[in-house]
Amino acid sequence: MYFDVIMAGFGGQGVMLIGNLLAYSAMNSDKNVTFFPSYGVEMRGGTANCTVVISDQEIGSPIVGSPNSLIIMNKPSLDKFQPRVEKGGILIFNSSLINREEVTRDDITIFDIPMNNIAMDIGNSRLANMIAIGAFIKATKVVELQVLKDSLKNVISERNLKFLPENIKAIDKGFEYI
Repeated sequence: MYFDVIMAGFGGQGVMLIGNLLAYSAMNSDKNVTFFPSYGVEMRGGTANCTVVISDQEIGSPIVGSPNSLIIMNKPSLDKFQPRVEKGGILIFNSSLINREEVTRDDITIFDIPMNNIAMDIGNSRLANMIAIGAFIKATKVVELQVLKDSLKNVISERNLKFLPENIKAIDKGFEYI
């Protein structure tokens, strides 16, 4: 088994957090994994993306040219990464911030999810990233949902553990949306 994903958005959307969460979930599933973060030069609001590679075998490089899948949180990230996803791959994008017409590929599986809207329905706009990772897990089945939820304690700081139930609820909403 080999699977890779690029997650991209602007700083503050939590793409690094969900990338780290996916990496821990893969490790907790006894898989080999790499997590490769990349930040723009801006302090906040700049670009942010990460690559996660999951495999049963040793991983030669954390760098991925054409990923199996994408999680895209904003339009600039769509513009940058949409051309790179491999034919037959998966694109999950935030339709709260990206119009469907802006997705130009017809050779991949596309999931448009109003992540910000769902997060606001839950009561916290900062949960859009958890909705994204929940949907991703349902679409790809790369790790078990419960393993993902159990791995949250590995990536959420101790001072934010009080928000664990909210995060789990958002993951479930994303999972159910697919």
